[in-house]
Amino acid sequence: MDLIMHVKTFSTVARCGSFTDAARQLDVVPSVVARRIAQLEARLNTRLFERSTRKVNLTEAGERFYARAGELVDEFEDLVGAVERDSGKLEGHLRVMAPTTLTIRELAPVFSAFLHQHPRITLEISLVDQSASPAERGFDVAISGRLSSYEGVVDIPLRPVRPVLCASPEYLREARPLVHPRDLAAHPCLVFTPTGTHWNFQSGRGIVSVDVNARLRADDNMTLLTAASAGLGITLLPLYVVADSLECGKLIPLLPDFSPQENWFKAYVPRRRMNVARVKALVAWLEKEWPL
Repeated sequence: MDLIMHVKTFSTVARCGSFTDAARQLDVVPSVVARRIAQLEARLNTRLFERSTRKVNLTEAGERFYARAGELVDEFEDLVGAVERDSGKLEGHLRVMAPTTLTIRELAPVFSAFLHQHPRITLEISLVDQSASPAERGFDVAISGRLSSYEGVVDIPLRPVRPVLCASPEYLREARPLVHPRDLAAHPCLVFTPTGTHWNFQSGRGIVSVDVNARLRADDNMTLLTAASAGLGITLLPLYVVADSLECGKLIPLLPDFSPQENWFKAYVPRRRMNVARVKALVAWLEKEWPL
């Protein structure tokens, strides 16, 4: 019995609450997960889970075992990472969580180049457009431009988000004048849901804050880009999303004297994964190869 793999499977099931979700994360079929758990329970001579048709719950013994199991798996993987560093060979599997649009437009070629550089590494990318802790979801790295922090997770700045306030020429021809951020209150705005309706701008006199009226809310930047290009209102989107539209004149940048308040794309790494060589290599690659 591969005891480390069985303990890792147990930890994944405990975190996910079901054999099916755990199997998806481990890239195996649910029957394999069930067999590993049964073998581990036989080895320990105790039941670790109470099973139902929809989910599994930890028994009292399972709770005690889970309190240490995750640490043991992490310590083993750290040991493997140390061997990687000593041998000079990078290999193993990486699980990365990243936003959909950002990955399609910016990160996909960066990840591909990383795999070319390290042929013995395998990479699993999950496109997730919500704030989530990589430690709780079982990921090695999460990339996000949101103002988030998580317990037990280190955040590493990668590059500025560079948001742009803009609208289409068609909208601006019929719209009220816009000379100050406070004028946004009189305009329909297209809002990225995680950003919210409270927008901040930098000026020579400090931060200017304004609450905008959302005609459209969406948690997808491309939906907002389409709406802005159709003349439905003013939006605040990252430069990588609107760059082509600005260059061809479909969108016009607004309020040049009031820059939207900046934030950063960051790599979020569970603290216990920080010393794993392949994780460090991926973060270093992003810092170097993901251009501004």
